[in-house]
Amino acid sequence: MNNGFQRHRRLRRSESMRALVRETVLRKEDLIYPLFIVEGENVKQEVGSMPGVYHYSLDRLHEELEEIVGLGIQSIIVFGVPQHKDEKGSSAYADDGIVQKSITYVKENYPQLTVIADTCLCQYTDHGHCGVIHDGDVLNDESLALLAETAVSQAKAGADIIAPSNMMDGFVAAIRAGLDEAGYQDIPIMSYAVKYASSFYGPFRDAAHSSPQFGDRKTYQMDPSNRMEAIREAQSDYEEGADFLMVKPALAYLDIMRELKDRFPLPLVAYNVSGEYSMIKAAALNGWVDEQAIVMEKLTSMKRAGADLIITYFAKDAARYIGEN
Repeated sequence: MNNGFQRHRRLRRSESMRALVRETVLRKEDLIYPLFIVEGENVKQEVGSMPGVYHYSLDRLHEELEEIVGLGIQSIIVFGVPQHKDEKGSSAYADDGIVQKSITYVKENYPQLTVIADTCLCQYTDHGHCGVIHDGDVLNDESLALLAETAVSQAKAGADIIAPSNMMDGFVAAIRAGLDEAGYQDIPIMSYAVKYASSFYGPFRDAAHSSPQFGDRKTYQMDPSNRMEAIREAQSDYEEGADFLMVKPALAYLDIMRELKDRFPLPLVAYNVSGEYSMIKAAALNGWVDEQAIVMEKLTSMKRAGADLIITYFAKDAARYIGEN
């Protein structure tokens, strides 16, 4: 009997039926876990604004890496928290810098992991900005040389992927040229192509000790109101030789991710940022939300919007949930 309407619920009648027609699936291989490495010894200290996320010194990093590998996570991104900071962020490109030492340690002891190096200066400068400062302005072209030098030092240490996050104009071209000239033609660039001047970064700046000491980053990070600008930024990085494109933050910019996925034939990365993480953790600790359900729904929404990979502080939790199911 035709009642004049479609019976879509036929495909929702049981868990097995829903699984059979499920369009978007989150895998452990999609997850990238961020690590914060500090100088010193015997350090494992929880970040106050990010429950479950820790600073590790290099001598205790194996504790975290064993858990990551055991959960089946295959990729990490490394952030360094140095003791020494100066106006040009020299610790960022020092061969014995904390990120460089960490990369070498991971590749020597856990070669199965893909190691991504965050390439920026803000954690390493005494002013907290992502480049060279002159009269209160962040100089674009002068900063590019230091970013390229940082990328080369990270590749030399063993990084599998370079991920520049600074939002200087021309950073992909400068880093690609620097890597190629140094003999690292095979090292891909995961560009923070679309990085908004977002209010969701606060806990990360707590973790990385990277808050700007004056002003803000709105002259180089993007206005959250803008859509076409995001496409222009991604187009530039694509043309300059980026191998991955990233959107940061992820959750508030799913529309931008979908547009980039439809326009560019490159793997797309979503950065599920610290503020997005901390809000859910806080709500879960208060018993207001079902943490597992909301985390998986959120990460799946990023994949559905077009993300091939997701950088997330929930990577370990999500890997456990996937394993359980």
